[in-house]
Amino acid sequence: MAKVCDICGKKPVTGNNISHAHNLTRRRWEPNLQNVRAKIDGRTKRLRVCTTCIKSNRVLKVA
Repeated sequence: MAKVCDICGKKPVTGNNISHAHNLTRRRWEPNLQNVRAKIDGRTKRLRVCTTCIKSNRVLKVA
């Protein structure tokens, strides 16, 4: 499954780990995705949403 936020489209970014000796190894920064039940067009739907969208109330969670 793709690690992409269903609301904002945030996805992994890549870069390097840099050691003290300046050795470079590739790495990924993953978005903090949570499985959430949310109201979309009056219906309850399961989404994978990043915590930034949850905190900024871009998605309305359903209990």
